[in-house]
Amino acid sequence: MTPATRFRAPPETLVLRPLDDLTAVYHRVSGTTHVLASPAPEILAALREAMSADALLMVLAVRYDLADADPVALAARLDELVAAGLVEPA
Repeated sequence: MTPATRFRAPPETLVLRPLDDLTAVYHRVSGTTHVLASPAPEILAALREAMSADALLMVLAVRYDLADADPVALAARLDELVAAGLVEPA
């Protein structure tokens, strides 16, 4: 994916339910339920609107007061969420 790639987690396709420290995510398109740990649910919440990975990193850093936001770690999480079908390149 290029740095200009924008990502989106279409809210109409996801149902999120907190389960203590985890979050169950039902993906309506595939009928699959995923159990996710932080920061995946926070990423999905932020990606209701399409944005680049750099913009997402800034949003998460501000929203969650991250002093050590890591773009490499975020790219890895985005790759995992795209592979699971929960996030799509926009």
